[in-house]
Amino acid sequence: MQALVWEEALRLKDIPSPSPKEGEVLVRVSRAGVCRTDLEVLKGYHGFHGVLGHEFVGVVAGPEGSPWQGRRVAGEITLVCGVCTRCRSGLARHCLNREVLGLWGRNGVFAQYVALPAANLHAVPEQVPDDAAVFTEPLAAALAVMETGVIKPSHRVLVVGDGSLGLLIAMVLARFGAAVTLAGHYPEHLSLAAPYGVAGCLENELADKDFDVVVEASGSTGGLDLALARVRPQGTVILKSTYAGRYPLDPAILVVPEVRLIGCRCGPFPAALRLLAAGAIDPRPLVQARFPLARGVEALEHAGRRGMLKVILIMEHEP
Repeated sequence: MQALVWEEALRLKDIPSPSPKEGEVLVRVSRAGVCRTDLEVLKGYHGFHGVLGHEFVGVVAGPEGSPWQGRRVAGEITLVCGVCTRCRSGLARHCLNREVLGLWGRNGVFAQYVALPAANLHAVPEQVPDDAAVFTEPLAAALAVMETGVIKPSHRVLVVGDGSLGLLIAMVLARFGAAVTLAGHYPEHLSLAAPYGVAGCLENELADKDFDVVVEASGSTGGLDLALARVRPQGTVILKSTYAGRYPLDPAILVVPEVRLIGCRCGPFPAALRLLAAGAIDPRPLVQARFPLARGVEALEHAGRRGMLKVILIMEHEP
């Protein structure tokens, strides 16, 4: 099969199709989304080498007799052992032996096929088209902000970053009823969240401060600087960004104003799929480019351009 592989360089390669282990299925990938984290891997994030990619929709192709065979699915990206102390205490997402698609110890979905535990699968409702279903993982990650339990409908919330994830987070929070401001760099991006009741503002024009909660989703250290400068005393900053590199944090920035800093990662796939099926959130306007897998290297270069939203890889299969 063809796959986009990161080794000493990014290359399209012919590699063997994966062989599902016991409890796994083989998924024929239809669409895969390029995430900013994929681009950070190319800069050294996690030291990962292998097939990139973790956002996808596809159809289960085997093994023969699987109850999932022929079904269109999205899949959770963390593979867990189920037996370690964290798995047994309800922290399976942080399994001591976990693998993460395209990020940690496991080949990802920028390939024609991927093997995944059946337990990770979620059926995609018929009314959700592929170009929307490929957003299941990032929409679930946006919903994870609600799972922190710190946001109330009465809160003033600032979302920093008008990339795909920041836009999805702003849409989710506005739908929840919070007063949401989205700060970014691109008026055309900010306008995509306006139909959901989100107030858009260019970062350099943002005058407000003392937000109850600030969600940092810019993918840059500057975003966290802005978040910490705009949260009220005893407020909360929720950190969604992942990037190669380090952030020099002065503890006084948290201690003196008694600000909480919360990390936030993956989220609920069933809730994301319900929103997509109901049309409550339509992520398709965030798609700015589509490339066949054969042009995968070019696709990631394109995704790395300033101001680029979602780039989708379309897999091509023999009839």
